Amino acid sequence: MERAVFVYTTYPSVVEAEAAGRALVEARLCACVNILPGMVSLYRWRGAIERGDEVVMIIKTRSALAEGVRAAVRRMHSYTTPAILVLPIENVDPDYHAWILAETQGGGAT
Repeated sequence: MERAVFVYTTYPSVVEAEAAGRALVEARLCACVNILPGMVSLYRWRGAIERGDEVVMIIKTRSALAEGVRAAVRRMHSYTTPAILVLPIENVDPDYHAWILAETQGGGAT
């Protein structure tokens, strides 16, 4: 059976994250997104240490759609280099896994 994966990314605002998340769910590229506001990021960018307020988005999908999710996030993202990490899920409740697979059946491009 196909594996479920999380796709982790960050956005500069809840508004941008919600718009992208809605588009992903509507296109059936994922079953669900979780948007977690209030994150502070410290990172090096172009030789300087930067600080930014961000929101985390966790995208729940099937492994076969991970590349489509990555491409869609990249297309819709305002960052030049967005964080996009695909994380395999080691174990998942069978009913929840079935729901992810059902909700992403026929997933396509945004």
